[in-house]
Amino acid sequence: MKARYYRELDKDAVQCMMCPHECKLEPGQTGICKVRTNAQGTLLSDNYGKVCSLHLDPIEKKPLYHYHPGRNILSVGTVGCNLHCRFCQNWEISQSSVKDYPYLTEYIPELIVQMASDEEGNLGLAYTYNEPTVWYEFMHDIAVQAAEKGLKNVMVTNGFINPDPLRDLMPVIHAFSVDLKAFTETFYRRLTSSSLAPVLESLKTIRQSGRHLEITNLLIPDQNDDEKDFRRMLEWIRTELGSETVLHISRFFPTYKLIHNSTPESLLLSFYDIASEYLDHVYLGNIQSDRGRDTFCPQCGQKLISRIGYSTRIQGLTESGNCDNCESVIGITT
Repeated sequence: MKARYYRELDKDAVQCMMCPHECKLEPGQTGICKVRTNAQGTLLSDNYGKVCSLHLDPIEKKPLYHYHPGRNILSVGTVGCNLHCRFCQNWEISQSSVKDYPYLTEYIPELIVQMASDEEGNLGLAYTYNEPTVWYEFMHDIAVQAAEKGLKNVMVTNGFINPDPLRDLMPVIHAFSVDLKAFTETFYRRLTSSSLAPVLESLKTIRQSGRHLEITNLLIPDQNDDEKDFRRMLEWIRTELGSETVLHISRFFPTYKLIHNSTPESLLLSFYDIASEYLDHVYLGNIQSDRGRDTFCPQCGQKLISRIGYSTRIQGLTESGNCDNCESVIGITT
């Protein structure tokens, strides 16, 4: 499939404009993502229609806690990524090319949309498991057809995407779960082979679009657990995106190339308390704790949603997603 967002250069070279890497590729070369190849002057999306994972998940697993809580969503993913995170939990697929991953199944967008429509009670489709930016064409084609059928589209992303392709997604992507991995360029450069600034711009673009946005921060000991940097990140979120922005702080476990100590529960709880000073809705992930799982009204303190694992019970919301005790606007889409 011919890729979108690239420009032709001399002697059949091309420059991909999908993400901030903007790879310049000679004929036969493949980009950093391992799935966009220059075929004699035409940039191809190698992973179009090639699916490695297709599952019905609770939407809380994305994680999205304020977007249709309690609903299921059909989740789809393929291979490749434009980041090389040393701590990636899905590295088997994200750091693989199409030719190197033997467990791919061919799907056309129409079939995936039909599967999503046929699943009783299904909210829509989530583009996840690996970075959807690197299978943009496939995602966009599915999302257009899904939206036409009244299904919702959710993008789980690292946010490392150029402004034009991101803006062109806004008509069909209804909610975004974005990984904000740290708040220093050093971390992004050293541990992800990318940069922070474009991610911050993506977050602002999503917020300005009015689409639903939640952020996840994986807390890694000795890597992004400096309290001053964390507070700078929280202040930026509050100032640029709003105090109502949902933040998930997730526990790290050793994986891939970062064989490192797991995040202590005490550190997670400490950073949860710090984040709660800045933001109205903070949650903890990958941890068994009574704190950081339920949703409360920031005004009156009433419990609005109870969660045990992925089991969700809505108990204090109006049909419009407001607190039924004090009528405060919470920003939950039900």
